[in-house]
Amino acid sequence: MTGVRVRVPATSANLGPAFDCAGLALTCHDVLEFAVRPSGLSVEVSGIGAGDLPTDESHLVVRAFRAACAELGWQPTGLSVVAENAIPQGRGMGSSAAAVVAGVVGAWALCPDVDAVDDDAVLRLTTRLEGHPDNVAACLLGGATLSWTEPGGARAVRLDVAAGVHPVVLVPDGTLSTHVARGLLPELVPHDDAAHNAARSALLVHALTRDPSMLFDATDDRLHQRQRAAAMPESIALVDRLRSAGHAAAVSGAGPSVLVLTDGEGAAALPALTPTGWSSCALEVDATGAEVLVEAPEVSSP
Repeated sequence: MTGVRVRVPATSANLGPAFDCAGLALTCHDVLEFAVRPSGLSVEVSGIGAGDLPTDESHLVVRAFRAACAELGWQPTGLSVVAENAIPQGRGMGSSAAAVVAGVVGAWALCPDVDAVDDDAVLRLTTRLEGHPDNVAACLLGGATLSWTEPGGARAVRLDVAAGVHPVVLVPDGTLSTHVARGLLPELVPHDDAAHNAARSALLVHALTRDPSMLFDATDDRLHQRQRAAAMPESIALVDRLRSAGHAAAVSGAGPSVLVLTDGEGAAALPALTPTGWSSCALEVDATGAEVLVEAPEVSSP
């Protein structure tokens, strides 16, 4: 193929207690078109990030594409990337993971020496590029994912989410760097807090897949949200307000967005609890994950 289109979903990681090991794919997507050119590089960006994101080799999608090409031992003569972005950036919805997954999957799909995208190999590479597997696993596989690392690299399992789980993401105007948020975490945690989160993480699997009525208890965290409150006080205050009203709320990824897992009917009460300046995105679980859609048109010579 000379061109492919790749669609990648937004994600929410941690889901409360499952720090760095759980993720949920959401029905908000970036769509990227990759095509082989005779020479050179062309990058076009529309939607979120247009005018702000780089359009050269430093673009994260291009860097991920090149890393995958090196892994595959293949380089195209030239490359065209056209990105239509809808995933909010710097808000804890997995925009960087989506970019990394899109670039790697795009290279895998275009490479003439492979027959299909190897999810296991893509997960290992995207985790090395992203730093941890929670967002990239959910973006790649869809549904809910549990991920971990072994000496041979990252691994993940996909879970089918119960039909009664409806995610709503409350998104503020401001952004927060994942690097800054992670820098606020303590090196040591109390044993009681670790045991609390281990129990809630186990319950989270049951709640997501079998019994959504348990999601409120299952999303309770003691390890990372409160510890990062200084970087996102409004987000933590919103989580507290939502949970006081009985909603299964948690910081989405590193923040500052807030994820609420509702039964559908509960979403109607959220606008009254949402601060001014925040937007409410009622989404669904993306069951597919990263998807190679159709062949893109061949790029003509410049």
